[in-house]
Amino acid sequence: MKTYYYIITGFFLFSFLIPGQLSSQEYPVGHWETVICDYQTWKYFVGTYEPDATWRTLSFNDDNWLQGPGGIGYGDGDDGTDISDISGFVPPLSLYLRKTFEIFDTARISDLILNVDYDDAFVAYINNIEIARANIGIAGDHPAYNETAYTYREAQMYQGFDPEYYTCSSNIKDILIEGENILSVQVHNFNNTSSDMTSRVFLSVCINDTNTYYNEIPSWFKPPVVFSSSNLPIVSINTQGLPILNDPRISANMTIVDNGSGQRNNVSDPFNGYEGKINIELRGSSTMMFPKKAYLFETQDDNGQNNNVSLLGMAEENDWILYAPYTDKSLIRNVLTYDLGNKMGNWTPHTRFCELVLNGEYRGIYILMEKIKRDKNRVDIAKLTETDISGDDVTGGYIIRIDKTDQPDILGWTSYPYPIPPYADYSPLFFQYYYPKGKDIVPVQEAYIQKFMLDFENAVNSSNFKDPVYGYIKYLDVTSFVDHFIIRELAKEVDAYMFSTFMYKKKDSNGGKLYLSPFWDFNLGYGNVNYENGDESPWETDGWIYDKPGRIYWWRRLFEDPSVLNLLKCRWESLRQGPFNNDSVQVIFDSLGVYLDEAQERNFNKWKILGNYVWPNYFVGNTWQEEMTYLNNWVLNRLSWMDANMPGICDPSGTISMYSEIYIDVYPNPFHDYITFRIHSPEHGHLNIRVFDLLGREVKVLSANIMASEEKDIQWNTNTEANTPSGIYLFVIEIDGRRVESGRIVKY
Repeated sequence: MKTYYYIITGFFLFSFLIPGQLSSQEYPVGHWETVICDYQTWKYFVGTYEPDATWRTLSFNDDNWLQGPGGIGYGDGDDGTDISDISGFVPPLSLYLRKTFEIFDTARISDLILNVDYDDAFVAYINNIEIARANIGIAGDHPAYNETAYTYREAQMYQGFDPEYYTCSSNIKDILIEGENILSVQVHNFNNTSSDMTSRVFLSVCINDTNTYYNEIPSWFKPPVVFSSSNLPIVSINTQGLPILNDPRISANMTIVDNGSGQRNNVSDPFNGYEGKINIELRGSSTMMFPKKAYLFETQDDNGQNNNVSLLGMAEENDWILYAPYTDKSLIRNVLTYDLGNKMGNWTPHTRFCELVLNGEYRGIYILMEKIKRDKNRVDIAKLTETDISGDDVTGGYIIRIDKTDQPDILGWTSYPYPIPPYADYSPLFFQYYYPKGKDIVPVQEAYIQKFMLDFENAVNSSNFKDPVYGYIKYLDVTSFVDHFIIRELAKEVDAYMFSTFMYKKKDSNGGKLYLSPFWDFNLGYGNVNYENGDESPWETDGWIYDKPGRIYWWRRLFEDPSVLNLLKCRWESLRQGPFNNDSVQVIFDSLGVYLDEAQERNFNKWKILGNYVWPNYFVGNTWQEEMTYLNNWVLNRLSWMDANMPGICDPSGTISMYSEIYIDVYPNPFHDYITFRIHSPEHGHLNIRVFDLLGREVKVLSANIMASEEKDIQWNTNTEANTPSGIYLFVIEIDGRRVESGRIVKY
């Protein structure tokens, strides 16, 4: 006997079940019961050939099929029936399951959920009507017995995770019949050498009266989150029943409700943020194994053509990502990093938090973010076409990267510099084409960027690598190199200097340098990893990682030049007075803590991972607030360690650019009423001096055109400015969008 107590809090109704209080008939209206459990007896057929086409129907005679308790499979120790015990066992590509069940009154059932734990793919049917599938085929087809899964997919329950949820609430009356029904499931492997196969299946229903008809729900079962409104924007995607695959993309419809800052967003509100077509696919590498999936999509017009639009206030484009924070239980590691990156003056993907509804099912907090792309509003470099094969046209722009090579369409080249870098752990670097794509880049462009990168590496490794004309500075934008170091070391991200390293090359007419940018992928940073990868404990807040085995060697080599270390020191001290100041960082944590507090409850009610280890967590907090506090303290401790250990010497009396041909002087500093920026440049261009306060807010832009070899004085008179109090300010100097210097100024 049981009693339900109800607590109303905010917008939710929570129930607590206490055994032994009331009659078992006194369940609340809208309670859940499980009709089919995995451990019950199932009929099964090992797919060594195609079964009869009627195997999904109730009338099919399965007397010749084997039977046993579920789950049925082999290899992981999670099977009620281990089919590897069958004589002459050979790992099959498929397994077929059948389970009959009784429904007493369909009118009393308001919702239906199928839970499946599977390895590697499945399709499920009730009474020959498909109700769910994953990782194989398209909706409506019946995969053949020898059809393989799209990708590997590991079972979850034996690792302590929940099975996946599939809701079937919109057409219950078409699926279920009163009396006997049949649930049929086919499970498929990725190949016929697979070491395991899992099929654990549960079917649960929501009963809209107080009587009991079936079984108790499993302890891990959670009813669907009732989601009607949010303080975050609401993104809804409808795939018309098609599964979202790793490849190819599928067409879908997307809507966004975004009533603006401080306004409530309701699922029923008009679609004022977006309403239209998209194409969409899964994205990620190691994150593919998690039940909360990330997606890559393009906005499209009615004809299926790419359509540049602004989403949630971000610049117009058509390529977007819905990132799914899962192993990062703070939810903010990437957002924190990209925010800091943009405040450093670099383009880094902009982000917006939202809540996602996929095919009517609440999926939790997501991060809508810009995809790295050549675009005037993203990586702003020249467009390369197949006709750009000579002169200045072929010299830029290129985006290349160093990253994992686990995707089949990765194209690139291996660089073999000479002299060979003097490091025992050195191995040649493999550069991947990102823009133009490997399938689009033409041979002349390939030859150009490969030679440029080889010349750069040769210069880095040469005995005169510090030469101001022929050394590394001829090729590299050193400030971007320094910024990459700072952001990677701050996060102490376990894959830093190995994967997710992007760089771009501008045309020679626009400086022609190589930039280490933009920043990407920090969910395994900031103490969120419990394994070492050639590092000294990445969960600790001390120690560098750039000099550990297996890392890109460039930083080790260039730090042999004292001028680079001095630039690093000045840049660090400047950032610590601005966006990396403890108070500025704390503002980010405090504001996100307030902004996400409501939605995180729904997210973790959907994904019950708080208090549980999720690969590769080092810290496991029992609440989201504990996860945020851990991250907050980790970042502040890391900043303190970097303060004490940052190499180099910064001369605060003036600023000389790393580019020996550019001279910059800023005086008087400190100043009271006005300050002068004196710039001498060997090249002409458009000059911008951008001034920021310590919170990273832009307070002034000074612009002018500068001629080659001209000495230009630009004055900022704060007497004519409102809201310019005394204090420390940061400045960034750009010529034609290329940052040539940054520093700090003090107004008293």
